[in-house]
Amino acid sequence: MTGSLFDSPLYGGLFPTGEVKRLFSDSAAIRAMLLVEGALAKVQGQAGVIPEISAAAIHRASLEVQIDPAALAQETARNGVPVPALVAAFRSEMKAPEHAQYVHWGATSQDIMDTALMLRLRQVLVLLERDIRAVLGALAGLAQDHAHTVMAARTWGQHATPTSFGAVAASWGAPLADLLDGLPALRDSALVVSLSGAAGTASALGASAAQQRADLAAALGLADPACSWHTHRAPVLAISGWITRVAVALGKMAEDVIAMVQSETGELVLDGAGASSTMPQKQNPVAASAMVSLHAQINAANALLHGAGTHRFQRDGAAWMTEWAALPQLVLGGTSALRHAVALTGGMHPDMARMRANLDSGAGLIFAEALSFALAGAMPRPQAQATTKELCQKVMAEGSDLKTVALAAFPDLDETVFDPERQLGTAPDDALAFAARVGALTQDA
Repeated sequence: MTGSLFDSPLYGGLFPTGEVKRLFSDSAAIRAMLLVEGALAKVQGQAGVIPEISAAAIHRASLEVQIDPAALAQETARNGVPVPALVAAFRSEMKAPEHAQYVHWGATSQDIMDTALMLRLRQVLVLLERDIRAVLGALAGLAQDHAHTVMAARTWGQHATPTSFGAVAASWGAPLADLLDGLPALRDSALVVSLSGAAGTASALGASAAQQRADLAAALGLADPACSWHTHRAPVLAISGWITRVAVALGKMAEDVIAMVQSETGELVLDGAGASSTMPQKQNPVAASAMVSLHAQINAANALLHGAGTHRFQRDGAAWMTEWAALPQLVLGGTSALRHAVALTGGMHPDMARMRANLDSGAGLIFAEALSFALAGAMPRPQAQATTKELCQKVMAEGSDLKTVALAAFPDLDETVFDPERQLGTAPDDALAFAARVGALTQDA
């Protein structure tokens, strides 16, 4: 097994990361840092901080120069960061020392690396949004089609009251829809530029430091944080937190799916279920299981990132290195969970007959709450609850069913109390409202 499941030729298909994986390659990191160096030179040339002719040469070279990550390894190990070696290699490759001397003017390694990270995270969010929209579309279709498909709601693992599968699908999708709604604000607040110099004071950038930072943000399509965030990791934590919330939503759905496909329940059929090496009958929920596993990994990585947020003084190598280790795993995990969710929700089929059979298998006890409220029309509510409990105990003792026992005791009772379609409450409306919400989100895209 390789050090990372996401990089494994053997396990990579089980934990797919698609286009996002390339964004966390060494080559992608170097290319993003060169783009930042080029953009910085361009805005500084326009502002007269460095010669404009040198700025143009640096910007052009940043788009053309190719630097081998391996060539930077020795110096990176010595310096703890790749930027000094990168800047030296970039200046050398320019073959124009009169212009190259202005590369990296007034910036520090963390400015370049953090800004380059934000350029890559911006692309990550685009790709994650695409997959969230696909998952929501599939769930909205299930919610629409099965708004009135009755099944047993379960609390504490036991039958509670009737619900509909459409409402269940809507409950899986609602957190994702909320996260999609919040994505524009996340982009505006968290995708920020960094340009604060060696100790966060921008002392080498001169009197126009704030303007240079704002201009660099505009040039790169990022936001201006109006401060140094070398040790204030809120932008990174906001993005990691958002991805973690995606993973929580997907993990909850996956846990439900695993329970619903188990042999004793059998309420869902999944396309592409996994096989056993020895048991021909097995249809294992592989995608859902991977999603649950990824949720656990992402939670751990997010906790690690929060722990690493306590940087000492004005910059902290140890905390920063911890972030380097944890953030890619969290992002790749979130990507993989969403990739699985797209396939899972697109190949999910409710077994309506089994859902109804499971609901009917509990001797009608699932209607106990409805019965207690029906009886409360003729007696005080506490008495109605106590009477219902006695009737339930009689059903369990005698092996009868609640409808028979209740009608024997109260012949005038409205029998719709025991009709699951009449006891769905807001479930159908919730399902249809979710489908409509997703439809509106699709139109806004």
